[in-house]
Amino acid sequence: MGAVTSSMAAKFAFFPPNPASYQLTTDQVSGKLRMTGVVMRENVDVLKLCTKRGNQVVAVYFKNAAASLTLLYSHGNAADLGQMFDLFGELSVHLRVNLMGYDYSGYGQSTGKPSEHNTYADIEAAYRCLGERYGVKEEDVILYGQSVGSGPTLDLAMRLKRLRAVVLHSPIMSGLRVMYPVKRTYWFDIYKNIDKIPFVNCPVLVIHGTADDVVGWYHGKQLWELCKEKYEPLWVKGGNHCDLELYPQYIKHLKKFISAIDKSSRLRNGSGPLTDAAQNPRKSIDCREPSRSSMDQSVKSRPSFDQREKPRQSTDHREKSRSSTDKREKSRKSVDQPEKINNGSEQSEKARNSIDRFGDIVRSVGLCNIDCFRPTAASL
Repeated sequence: MGAVTSSMAAKFAFFPPNPASYQLTTDQVSGKLRMTGVVMRENVDVLKLCTKRGNQVVAVYFKNAAASLTLLYSHGNAADLGQMFDLFGELSVHLRVNLMGYDYSGYGQSTGKPSEHNTYADIEAAYRCLGERYGVKEEDVILYGQSVGSGPTLDLAMRLKRLRAVVLHSPIMSGLRVMYPVKRTYWFDIYKNIDKIPFVNCPVLVIHGTADDVVGWYHGKQLWELCKEKYEPLWVKGGNHCDLELYPQYIKHLKKFISAIDKSSRLRNGSGPLTDAAQNPRKSIDCREPSRSSMDQSVKSRPSFDQREKPRQSTDHREKSRSSTDKREKSRKSVDQPEKINNGSEQSEKARNSIDRFGDIVRSVGLCNIDCFRPTAASL
């Protein structure tokens, strides 16, 4: 049954860039892996990671000597590491975090074929590397999932007991729900995020554009409503699916979230096992050998491009999840008539003159063309 589901998912959900935007080479002097087509930096490691499903996935690790937290980023559907490289570097600097990004099986120079269950193995391999190679503790990890990347992100998040936080960027409730406003979960659906998010026991930040014409805004809203520990969401007024990084409130809100998480001594009670989810979760992977000491200390800190803002007081007051997902589903037409936005001082002006160089980097990466999660009925 699982193989049938994965096969179906591969047919309508995955669009790896073809050809890949980068190649891998080996430095003749150091013997280290390098990526072509990007400007390599001394604080970046390029890695090949073996997954439990027999594939080798490519990952990049950006080290920031001033960081205490590490972001594990699962990118969008039609992107690869070559396209995301510069953005990753800027996020690492602006957010003052270490950052690991990885290519799914069949993406970039990763081996294998894209499938739902391969992406679960891919993120596990990346997470395992953070602990075994860089000494990163579970409680210092923030999982970041963009669009289809919200699938592997939430699958891993629900199985980690001491995870620090989760960021969901234009997330999907499930693959089928992107196409149809169904009110129940079917066996052949993929990335059943709506069923998994109630079992995530850490603060969750949801970012979504109100004018998203690929994954409707209501996906992000309903996932946020189901969170156990809600952080103030960012609803980007007028934001579409692939341009949220161009709005100044995007990086400002992320910085405040990371700062609040970083300053908190303990945001949640990590004791006790998680309750089993609707579908049987796989065995947790956070049982590893003692971590080796961090290598980040040896890296010279890059100068900050911005001043640290005063962190927003955490808003992770627990709210009850509603008992039925059926009653929470709204018509897709609700995207055309969005509810009142949480304005504050963050307006919807686009970041053509964004914070420092951030907007320029995003535009040069061409993010508006890299996440095309738009399956069709015929492809089913």
